[in-house]
Amino acid sequence: MTGRVRRWALAAGLAGTAALMVAAGTGLPRFGGDQHPYGARAVAASLRQQTANTISSVNFDQRALDTLGEESILFGSVLGTVVLLRQTRDEHRVRPRPERVPAALRRYGAGLLPVTLLIGLYVVAHGQLSPGGGFQGGVVIATALHLLYVGADYRALERIRPLGLFELVDGSGEAAYVLLGGAGLLAGSAYLANVLPHGTFNTMASGGTVPLLNAAVGLEVASAVVVLLAHFLDQAIEITDNRKAHR
Repeated sequence: MTGRVRRWALAAGLAGTAALMVAAGTGLPRFGGDQHPYGARAVAASLRQQTANTISSVNFDQRALDTLGEESILFGSVLGTVVLLRQTRDEHRVRPRPERVPAALRRYGAGLLPVTLLIGLYVVAHGQLSPGGGFQGGVVIATALHLLYVGADYRALERIRPLGLFELVDGSGEAAYVLLGGAGLLAGSAYLANVLPHGTFNTMASGGTVPLLNAAVGLEVASAVVVLLAHFLDQAIEITDNRKAHR
């Protein structure tokens, strides 16, 4: 394909995209008005499925397939990072030297770690009831573990961060979401359809498949962030070139 043909193909694609955007924009409700048809339908569907948090209902019920795509993007990003940042033959792994941490920072990290971890677990567990969910709670959980690195040293973080286990949990969270979607097919409905009993509104056992999918995302996100940061920290702290290591 010549450069001229590629430019014409690009121009045609951009023109088509622009036409679709204009057509979609003209059909939107007036900005600032009191008519929100999508929002009204989303809230009604959330209440019908006994999910108190409408955002979680949208993420894990009404548009659960979109959320699978978002989770898979993170999973693919971590997988790519693991492959690209793996240790090569011309690299040498050395133990990092511990640095002195101020006593106040050490107390801050040690005291805040369990509190942050508990908050992260709470946000994941109550995703169908209150603001938050698997994505937000997973990041908070991963952040809690790295407070040990801030308040102590890298070796302390390594002791509570067995990478093999976190990589396994990362893959398991992704697989759990995919397999839970199959429950809808087994029940004779659509993939990722909310076919489980919806329970009692505003209780932990409400929302049908919403809390299960939310928990799967929480596992995947927390483990993915830990694995991702681990490989970047390894590059910055542990891995040096052989020439530097033997100087």
